[in-house]
Amino acid sequence: MKKKSLLVGLLVALSLFVLMGCGEKKDAADNKSGDVEAEDVVKNDAYTDLDRKILSALEPLPDKMEGVKIGVVFPTFSNPFYVAAKQGYEDAAASMGIKVDVVAGATEDDVEGQLNVFKTMLGKDYDAIIIVPITGMNLISGVVEANQKGIPIICSGTTLDKDAAAEAGAKIAAHMTYNFEEQGYVGAKYISKKIKAAGGEKAKVAVIEGLAGAFQGEGRRDGAIKAFKEEGMNIVSVQAGDWDRQKAYNIATNLIQANPDLKGICCANDTMALGVVEALKVAGKKDQVYVTGVDFLDEARQSLKAKELDGSVAMAPYITGKGNLTLALKVLQKHDISKQSYYSPIALITQENVNDYDDWK
Repeated sequence: MKKKSLLVGLLVALSLFVLMGCGEKKDAADNKSGDVEAEDVVKNDAYTDLDRKILSALEPLPDKMEGVKIGVVFPTFSNPFYVAAKQGYEDAAASMGIKVDVVAGATEDDVEGQLNVFKTMLGKDYDAIIIVPITGMNLISGVVEANQKGIPIICSGTTLDKDAAAEAGAKIAAHMTYNFEEQGYVGAKYISKKIKAAGGEKAKVAVIEGLAGAFQGEGRRDGAIKAFKEEGMNIVSVQAGDWDRQKAYNIATNLIQANPDLKGICCANDTMALGVVEALKVAGKKDQVYVTGVDFLDEARQSLKAKELDGSVAMAPYITGKGNLTLALKVLQKHDISKQSYYSPIALITQENVNDYDDWK
């Protein structure tokens, strides 16, 4: 990506929180809500520099380990976000001289299916396994089994419920996570500012979170609620859309019927946001209601260009594999990783700046 001055939503929040057993989570010092306002203009060169920044943050780097086999368990491949992440893991593994296998459940709410593919992977000869749990609960029994087998587990993004994991005796070796609350905060803040710029005050807004109990969905929900309250918006509904486009479509249809003066809907991912956009178009209300999502899927990119979706909070799924695989090697080589962190941009992509992000993945 060329270095350009772009309108970026918030330059925060790909923090690498590393946990050793029951160790304390180490928050990076600059990870504060509102450090950079949505309207601030920054030079968005962090994406192209991300490889260097990841490796710098993970120093001292692990030694090369030829022949290492690492498994990765995603929620699903039905979401293009995880398809891009899978390609990133495979390309990074090839460049690092290690083997990686990436598997997933059938859908983003298939908690049993994800546990089954995880447990199947535990029966093979992987040196470490990276997991992205659908909820804080669904992979705990698998982690206990991995602990018994001596296979280190690294959580990426989402993680285990702390109390339930402690009760079960499930231990993870490390955790790399996004600041999910910040993602929801950025989207809702943008909606609020657009409403106010159009002369609206205390307008009716709504939040559609993901699967109830899902770590990332709850964080995005809480961040959106926080931003809407800060801006004095009137939150009329908070509902779970289960990451599902049709469910989000139905929620939006009911919302606009019950609240014909609704002005904004903040969604916990783009799949649901696109369903909301379709519902509003059918109701003839899209020009009235601002909609944001998270993930910057390619379909969201096209919707932004078509002046339908209003915003999407972009992460960088492709590049995270490099950091996670490096972290896994550090765990295998018994490095001290209890105090490391790194940052990557979260960009608010809007109708105004979407053409500057054609090479984001």
